Amino acid sequence: MLQRLRTIIAERFMTFEPLGLIMFSLLAGSLFLFISLTGIVIDGETHEFDERILLALRQAGDPSVPIGPYWLTHAVGDITALGGITVLSLMTVLATIYLLLAGRRSIAVFMFLSILGGWLLSNLLKLGVARPRPDIVPHLVNVHDLSFPSGHAMLSAVTYLTLAALLSRAEQYRSTRIFFLATGILLTLLVGLSRLYLGVHYPTDVMAGWCAGAAWAAGCWIVARRYISSRAS
Repeated sequence: MLQRLRTIIAERFMTFEPLGLIMFSLLAGSLFLFISLTGIVIDGETHEFDERILLALRQAGDPSVPIGPYWLTHAVGDITALGGITVLSLMTVLATIYLLLAGRRSIAVFMFLSILGGWLLSNLLKLGVARPRPDIVPHLVNVHDLSFPSGHAMLSAVTYLTLAALLSRAEQYRSTRIFFLATGILLTLLVGLSRLYLGVHYPTDVMAGWCAGAAWAAGCWIVARRYISSRAS
C-alpha cells in the first residue's frame, strides 16, 4: 500500500510542468515572506533598516532633496504614476477588451475579476496593519492613506503580473509569452522602487506589496491554468 502511494505521488509530480512548479513555488514563497514581513513590521523590528534606506536616498545635509540629477525626480514621478489607479484601470480595461475581441471571453472575465479582487485585498491589508506613512523624510508627492503594504507596489504586481500571466496564455509563441512576463516584472519593480525614492513608503512596505501581489498573481495563474481555457470561443 505504501509503495503504491509513493508511485502515485511520483507520477503526479512528474506530470507537473516546470512552469507550474515555478508558479507554485512563487505562490508559497511570496506568502511566507509576506507573513514574515507583516510580523516583524508589527513588532517594530524593521524601523532602523527602513529609515536607513530612506535617508540614503536623500542628500546628507538636506533630507528634503533626493539624490541624483534634477530630472530624476520628474522621471520617477512619471514612473510611479504607472502604479496609480487611473493607469492600472486603463490597462485592465484595454487588456480585457483585447481578450474579448480575440474571442478569449473566459480569460477576459477571469482576468478582470482577478485584478479587482487583488485591489480589494490590498485595501483590506492596509486597514488590518494600519501602519502610518514614513515621516523621516519629506514626501515628494501627496499621499493620504496608510502605508503597509505599499498600494502602488501591490497593485502593480497584481495588475501587471496578472495581465502578463493571463495574456501570455492567449499567445502562441514562447518569445511573446516571455516578453509579457518580463514586462510585467519590470514595471512592478520600477513602480515599487519609485515609492522609496519619493519617500512615501518604507522599504518593507514595498517588499510586502511585491510579495502579496506576486502571490495573488501566481495563484490566479494556477487557477486559470487548471480551469480556464486559453482557446478562442
